[in-house]
Amino acid sequence: MAVFGKAGESLMVRSIGITGSLILPLVFCCSAAAQQRTEPAAEARPFFQTSDRCLACHNGVSTPSGEDISIGFNWRATMMANSSRDPYWQAGVRREVSDHASSRAAIEDECAICHMPMARSESHSAGRDGQVFAHLAFDPGKPSDRLAADGVSCSLCHQISSAGLGLRESFAGRFVIDVTRPATERAVYGPFEIDPGRTRIMRSSSGFRPTEAKHIRQSELCATCHTLYTKALGAQGQVIGELPEQMPYAEWLHSDYREKQSCQACHMPVVKGEVPITAILGKPREGVSRHTFVGGNFFMLRMLNRYRNELSVAALPEELESAAVRTVESLQTQTARIAIQRVELRAGRLDAEVSVENLAGHKLPTGYPSRRVWIHFLVRERNGHTVFESGALTAQGLIQGNDNDADAGRYEPHYNEISSGEQVQIYESIMGDRQGVPTTGLLSAVRFLKDNRLLPVGFNKNTAGPDIAVQGGALGDPDFTGAGDRVVYSAPLGNSTGPYIIEAELRYQPIGYRWAANLQQYEAAETRRFTTYYDAMASTSAITLARGIGSK
Repeated sequence: MAVFGKAGESLMVRSIGITGSLILPLVFCCSAAAQQRTEPAAEARPFFQTSDRCLACHNGVSTPSGEDISIGFNWRATMMANSSRDPYWQAGVRREVSDHASSRAAIEDECAICHMPMARSESHSAGRDGQVFAHLAFDPGKPSDRLAADGVSCSLCHQISSAGLGLRESFAGRFVIDVTRPATERAVYGPFEIDPGRTRIMRSSSGFRPTEAKHIRQSELCATCHTLYTKALGAQGQVIGELPEQMPYAEWLHSDYREKQSCQACHMPVVKGEVPITAILGKPREGVSRHTFVGGNFFMLRMLNRYRNELSVAALPEELESAAVRTVESLQTQTARIAIQRVELRAGRLDAEVSVENLAGHKLPTGYPSRRVWIHFLVRERNGHTVFESGALTAQGLIQGNDNDADAGRYEPHYNEISSGEQVQIYESIMGDRQGVPTTGLLSAVRFLKDNRLLPVGFNKNTAGPDIAVQGGALGDPDFTGAGDRVVYSAPLGNSTGPYIIEAELRYQPIGYRWAANLQQYEAAETRRFTTYYDAMASTSAITLARGIGSK
């Protein structure tokens, strides 16, 4: 939150996220004149261990059928392990500090919360702000760089206590870690009871005491970092608004899935049967979860792999490709359905009704607002000649007919009916600045101009709170509900002759073209690097989630 003084002075309050019984605030002044701590610097203490201290025991684990479920190997090929190496995130932070130079220290500190959480927390314990760019060299000789490079690591997630979980105070990385105990008595939470012998082994290796805790399996744990509010900043660094940037937990809570399955149930699938969680003295257990953290960013996983040397990636090439394949498989089998329900010919036009259904437990797409899903609709003659097309993707990553890809100041509306190839149904969130102009700058955005992302089953758009509300034309569309969406396509046939083949694809792109293109105006190493990567890989930036076929 922010407290304002006289003459534009802004006191920004940051929560350290590692405390005794309460979240400990660090207050610092962001005025142009000075920055001064109001609390004495705490003595630095090692709150965390890097993942290498865990891998020796928690790798080399297999199921009876021979499937390798090594926790460390699976984790290190995920976006969580590579959160600090993510070149798009690095470019995004550079863009924000360029746009809001007077708030650079506060921005780096805030952006480090969920992408470099261990390094940031250690900095706060020593009375310093978290940093981003100072750690990007990932010097293995520097303890803070090692923590930064380890991303969202074992001793971070497994130290989060149950205090405040599910409450607004815990969101945006304001989790609580109890550091009041001596270093060798700090608890790391897991889903199983550990006997005294194995407890001694773990304490001697890592310094932590394994502790059984139910909250490690609850969605509220994930919500601490995956529920994000961003503060829009004015020209002098003052807060001018707030945006509910990422709300998958609140979306899930407003759906039928809250009674069916947790975040972990989907993103950390449970192994069938009894398997050990350690290779050393491992006891077979029922209900062990894979640490694959399957999400939606196959594109970034492959970018990390392709440019692994430049980005200091630790996971092996085959591990990252395996993670990308798992991600694509999950997206194509568990995410959505599309069908062509009705096709009619009338007055030189082909009318088709297309229905789309979201199978996920939150909006589709959810998370970072660069993501978009759209319908690619195609009518062909039997000889393969294209009669009508809406939503084709170019090799540069643009959706043809999309106003926002063509012009940063415009965006494509939500449609009930599409009758031209220049119209395309895109399920997305479009952010707007204080003047109502579309923006991809998180700290310039004060609201969503459009949010017609597909709703999960049971989601009532009429009772949804403002943080997860439908915005724009979809709000008044009676066919846009928690059961899905229905779009009518009316395609002009011209001089063509049937019979016709109709194809409807639901396509998905983790980083939309406009989000990459808007970085090109920033002359910095991080932005230049990412846009170069994106241009080289744009043709592989999207996949098909589901497909429906019809004929007439």
